Amino acid sequence: MPLGWDWRVSAAVIAGFPAREVIVAVLGTIYAVGDDADEQSLGERLTSATWPDGRPVFTLPMVLGLLLFYAWCLQCASTLAVIQRETNSWRWPVFAWSYMTVLGYSGALLIYQLGSALG
Repeated sequence: MPLGWDWRVSAAVIAGFPAREVIVAVLGTIYAVGDDADEQSLGERLTSATWPDGRPVFTLPMVLGLLLFYAWCLQCASTLAVIQRETNSWRWPVFAWSYMTVLGYSGALLIYQLGSALG
């Protein structure tokens, strides 16, 4: 948990690699599972999400890190396809996806670790 993400957030991020906007739908699906699916809004469910030891999942450092990850990470399959089409090579899309994913992960890691240590 170096980024502070639980399995639900990690699954939503992985599902969002083809198109980043699906993270909200995936989180909605994951958190709506159960008998009381209509009793709480997604926002209330995210706010009340906790680790097994009772700590909240969505802390300020985790959320800021997740936002930075999404700002810096290249998560758009259509953008990669356009880069491939324009350059006539898979070298540039693979390079762009790789370095931007590492950049996003590193930034999210730094924010979460510093924020958790200071807070």
